[in-house]
Amino acid sequence: MLYSPISSKQRILAQNSSKLTKKTIRWLVALSSIPLFGIVTAFGIAPNTRSFEEIQVEEIILDLSIPDVLSETQTNHTFWRQENIRRGDTIAAILNRLDVSNQDATEFLQAARGSRAMRQLKPGKTIYAQTTADGELLTLRYFFGNEELFLMEKTDDVFKMTEQSIELDTQIHMKSGVINRSLFAATDNAGIPNNIAMQLTEIFASEIDFYRDLRQGDRFTVVYETFSNDNGKRAKTGRVLAVEFINKGKSHQAIYFKSSNGADGYYTPEGESLRKAFLLSPLAFSRISSGFTNARFHPILKEWRAHRGIDYAAPTGTPVRATANGIISFSGSQKGYGNLVVLKHNGKYESAYGHLSRFASGMGKGKRVNQGDVIGYVGSTGMATGPHLHYELRVDGVQRDPTKVVLPTAPPIAKRDLNTFQKETHSLVARLNIMRNIQLASLE
Repeated sequence: MLYSPISSKQRILAQNSSKLTKKTIRWLVALSSIPLFGIVTAFGIAPNTRSFEEIQVEEIILDLSIPDVLSETQTNHTFWRQENIRRGDTIAAILNRLDVSNQDATEFLQAARGSRAMRQLKPGKTIYAQTTADGELLTLRYFFGNEELFLMEKTDDVFKMTEQSIELDTQIHMKSGVINRSLFAATDNAGIPNNIAMQLTEIFASEIDFYRDLRQGDRFTVVYETFSNDNGKRAKTGRVLAVEFINKGKSHQAIYFKSSNGADGYYTPEGESLRKAFLLSPLAFSRISSGFTNARFHPILKEWRAHRGIDYAAPTGTPVRATANGIISFSGSQKGYGNLVVLKHNGKYESAYGHLSRFASGMGKGKRVNQGDVIGYVGSTGMATGPHLHYELRVDGVQRDPTKVVLPTAPPIAKRDLNTFQKETHSLVARLNIMRNIQLASLE
């Protein structure tokens, strides 16, 4: 995905000259008078149109003049791109996704073969690269370890690399969007980084099924942090601090809080934990092809029989997540299940994941896994007519419908932290309210 704050400013200038209504401008002026926030994005829906149109006010670095930005863009024709590190990734694969030319990729790999950072590619982190239109690699940044920066810059056709600890400045961003086609289409249009969008889905993974539950017109507002270097250029994206997602007319709010004992998580404004014992789905995005039922015509056996689980249709190789913390009690092939993983959870619960194409590395019997860990990949082993995941929730050894079982939640905010939590929550909820009001006003 393109990561180009310079080009987005150029696009915004053109938009502002032709599309902003007087009403929208009044809202933006009002918002700019709030010194606490600094960086804001507002969007709206254009009057008398059916489709959703987003009006963006991108983050503006105050010490960088607009004419300088335009001049640099027109002269150099360079692009900032970003790629999240995936499990099992290599730097060669990431350079390929960043559209780096084969020659520069080869020379970079040779120059970086002794780099400590390149041996610490951590899934979920982001690598940023500046390239030309023809794939020449000019700059590469990667934050690893504890606020350590790997920086590569090309000078006189030579890759020069440094690894150093740095101090970063924090900025708070507030952005909103409306679901028109999909969540990621809306977050892309809003200029929200990919890993913030992924955090959003993870925060509400026990509240919203982002495949089945999303509706056109659903809205979201997110407050998140980014970190910039001394030049004011964004270095990396941090975490979501607060978020509201309005799904099917119901508001879901989450506030990040770190307790006095060091534990952190997301809570409702009332202090209830959003972390449930089980995720709603073992796949981030999929569709249910067969539900839990006492009578289903089996496509292979050609007879009516009970289907004591839920089938999620997804492409082969889609990562399968553990829905709860547990220990692997079985990992192998088992009759109609094909490749199967069974997890034993606290108390009376078990979960089973069948028809896997393969297991994730190290997923043997006795292995302890955490909620959200990838345990395998969607396949069609066993009695399956196509790639899908067969998922079961077992209570006292009996399969139960996961959509109907009431499951426990994590503990709420401890009493000793309640006052601190309420003070922090007040400020974050105020930010969510401001953005919601702007968004609603733009809909009128």
